[in-house]
Amino acid sequence: MKRMLPWLITMLLAMTLIVLIVIMLMNTTGNSPSSGEAAQGVEANVKRLTADEIIEVTSTMSDITTNLANQDQIVRIAFAFQLDSKKTKAEFDKIMDIKVKPIILKTLADTTREDLQGTKGQDQLCDKLVERINKMLPSGKVIQIDITDYVLSPMR
Repeated sequence: MKRMLPWLITMLLAMTLIVLIVIMLMNTTGNSPSSGEAAQGVEANVKRLTADEIIEVTSTMSDITTNLANQDQIVRIAFAFQLDSKKTKAEFDKIMDIKVKPIILKTLADTTREDLQGTKGQDQLCDKLVERINKMLPSGKVIQIDITDYVLSPMR
């Protein structure tokens, strides 16, 4: 029995440590929501708009054609701007050609073909535009920008 006592103590300590590690891992990974759950939580807090409400607060700009930073590439692009209210949309529509379009053209002039690659690149462009346009708006804000038409081609 005296020979087995150190073995029993070692086994009990090992099992206790394993149980503690498992509990700690479950607490750190189990309680924090995954990115999908976090996104669903955010969406649950945001009021979903009907199609008519979306149309009332959305403004479009089509057929913007310009060179990219590397002068041998040309892009033709169109956007849909979702604003936070009807009032903001009315103000946005008034200044679209004189304030918003130049911001888009300047942003595209600093953008390369590689910057626009894939969904990630297009999302980054939209995020950059949201930030720059919101700084310029007198009141309200742009909630979301979507690319509705996109053609990138070499200049010939």
